[in-house]
Amino acid sequence: MEPTTLTTRRLLLRPFGPQDTYKVHAACQDPDIQRWTVIPSPYRLTDAELFIAQLAPAGWRDDSAYSFALVLPESGTLVGALSLDRRSRPGTYEVGYWSSREHRNRGYVTEAVLGSARWAFTALGADRLEWRAEIGNMSSRAVALRDAWTAALLPSDLGLPGTHPYLPERHGAAPDSAR
Repeated sequence: MEPTTLTTRRLLLRPFGPQDTYKVHAACQDPDIQRWTVIPSPYRLTDAELFIAQLAPAGWRDDSAYSFALVLPESGTLVGALSLDRRSRPGTYEVGYWSSREHRNRGYVTEAVLGSARWAFTALGADRLEWRAEIGNMSSRAVALRDAWTAALLPSDLGLPGTHPYLPERHGAAPDSAR
């Protein structure tokens, strides 16, 4: 897919470019980003260069991952990153993100997730958007009951039609064919 730029009320979600290399490297020196995301630790400049020049563009080319820089349009300030990664189940994507320390707790990531979800449900034909966090990542989830947390967003949650019918699992009931 051709890289896409999205806009929300306060943000520009655009593909990463060479101008972001040093900004990504600087933001990813934050111990919290290294602790709670899957980036390399320590995060070297060569890691940022690889992500910007090769990994992010490859995801767009092969439709496996869509990475966005979260930018304040008026200043060009990078406030975070968001990626939608295709999962093995058709129509399912996983959202991952980080925000720079100085831009946390302002609702930017929530705004970006909702904007990218609308795009995923309409442009990608997604039927399910999942989120995971390691237990202890209290910024992403306040209470954990398992070894991993998972949350999902469906097109119908945003008033949009899905590409496949959603049939909730009926716990404890026999399948229709077994009755």
